[in-house]
Amino acid sequence: MSDPYAHRRAAFRALHGEGCFALPNPWDAGGAKRLEQLGFHALASTSAGMAWALGKSDGEVTRDEVIAHLTMLCAATDLPVNADFENGFGETPAQVAQSVTLAIETGVAGLSIEDWSGTALYELPVAVERLKAARAAIDASGRDVMLVGRTEGYLRGRRELAPTLERLKAYADAGADCLYAPAITDPVEIKALVDAVAPKPVNVLLWGDDMTVDSLARLGVRRVSTGGALAAASWAGFDVMAKRLANEGRLASKA
Repeated sequence: MSDPYAHRRAAFRALHGEGCFALPNPWDAGGAKRLEQLGFHALASTSAGMAWALGKSDGEVTRDEVIAHLTMLCAATDLPVNADFENGFGETPAQVAQSVTLAIETGVAGLSIEDWSGTALYELPVAVERLKAARAAIDASGRDVMLVGRTEGYLRGRRELAPTLERLKAYADAGADCLYAPAITDPVEIKALVDAVAPKPVNVLLWGDDMTVDSLARLGVRRVSTGGALAAASWAGFDVMAKRLANEGRLASKA
């Protein structure tokens, strides 16, 4: 059966071949369309942005909600969409594979599987089996969806390079096409990560004012995502205006 999203998936994989590209994370159809109009070449979903829009905290959304969300994003844009697919929404590797199969049908060009259970990092052998299950589901689908192996250690306060590199190298060996450790910020550590998994591409999260796409490109990073930052900025602006309306009965600031 032909793949109606094959051209997006091929374009997405080609973006990872050389250079470095920005991968902004919209959470609704309007944001996806605006980012496409601004000239970005690909987009990624954000679990945090989606959750906030539903009135939930990050990590509280259900698999059905995420599948519906990804379907909406892929329909809203002609750009490739990478899914923030959290931990694969399954306790077992078989359940992860089932979830990944559902995600592929939404039209995504890539998806990430992270190693955070919701309360702790999975033991490395368990995390590897979960990645392998995701890889097998993608291969069985016949769709060229990129698999991103993501470790949450730095994001969860375990800022240790050696175990992070061990995990990412294991995920690369398990079939991940791209590797990702959100919240890693030190240029020396980022370069070590890039070198450790080469020639496979690395995604880095823009985390702090000093990080730029250009500076990360010079370290060999292939793609740079924004996570929930765009959503957080939008909600911050919303709060300013709403509080002004509540407290002052106006929207415009006082002269």
